[in-house]
Amino acid sequence: MNFQDLSGRRTVLLAGGAGFLGSHFCEALLDRGDRVICVDSFLTGSRNNIISFANHPRFRLVRHDICEVLEVEEPLDDVINLACAASPPRYQADPIHTMMTSVLGTRNLLDLAQRHDARFLQASTSEVYGDPEVHPQKETYLGHVNCTGPRACYDEGKRAAEALCFDYLRLGRVDARIVRIFNTYGPRMQADDGRIVSNLVNQALNGEALTIYGDGEQTRSFCYVSDLIEGMIRLLRISENPGHPVNLGNPREFTINELVKLVARYTERNVSIVHMPLPQDDPRMRRPDITRAVELLGWEPQVHLEQGLPQTINWFRQASEVA
Repeated sequence: MNFQDLSGRRTVLLAGGAGFLGSHFCEALLDRGDRVICVDSFLTGSRNNIISFANHPRFRLVRHDICEVLEVEEPLDDVINLACAASPPRYQADPIHTMMTSVLGTRNLLDLAQRHDARFLQASTSEVYGDPEVHPQKETYLGHVNCTGPRACYDEGKRAAEALCFDYLRLGRVDARIVRIFNTYGPRMQADDGRIVSNLVNQALNGEALTIYGDGEQTRSFCYVSDLIEGMIRLLRISENPGHPVNLGNPREFTINELVKLVARYTERNVSIVHMPLPQDDPRMRRPDITRAVELLGWEPQVHLEQGLPQTINWFRQASEVA
């Protein structure tokens, strides 16, 4: 495999850099010696996520909504797009803005990358597969998405963003790469973001009944945040454009009922369960086929759920004590 020198200093613009994933990405780039321009509208991002490195000499924060054209005077080597609410309660709260962030925002960042002759990394999602009829999900699967349902603003927005990236790539305008992210968890998740891990952990820590939607036999695959960020950096820095999306996620599959048992064990709580109806278009199965990532990037997850979940629980404990 032919990788560029990952230690070489580059100037990277990262949209959505104050979010859960974005803040970890900013930190990892700084650790590698890069200069980071963090762009965030703070609709869902948090200054608390970046406070530990906000005064770093190679870090700069720009408050900006990527739905508006962004101009940057200094040369850029890489542009990374993580700017979109990713949890259903957040992206459904303003579905039109969610769609425009994925479509108009991605176009604005692609144009920025073209002006700077910068490499571009688009954070897409396993949601492009919808409620899949193929399992596990390979990048060649075209998906089973409800284009008019309540999740469409995010699912279809991300699919449209992928189409834009590949159009820019085919036209020779931008070296665009696409990562399809599967369920990711870890420190800096927001307690109220509506994601399954943060929901269950915080309910358990607060002594509340744990909410299970449906019968709990639907499956997810949980990737620890440090593993995901390592894979994304490798995809960004590999010398040749893969020419197709790359799944990044942990192929170990858990039912929600199994996750509940682990949360109860690691929070040391005797939990009760409340069942709620399954939301419309909620995927029944979710597990990535990571063959491409293994072959192209030499990447596979290193942190098992039994390791990452206790670390995430401890972070939520400490965050609640500070609050």
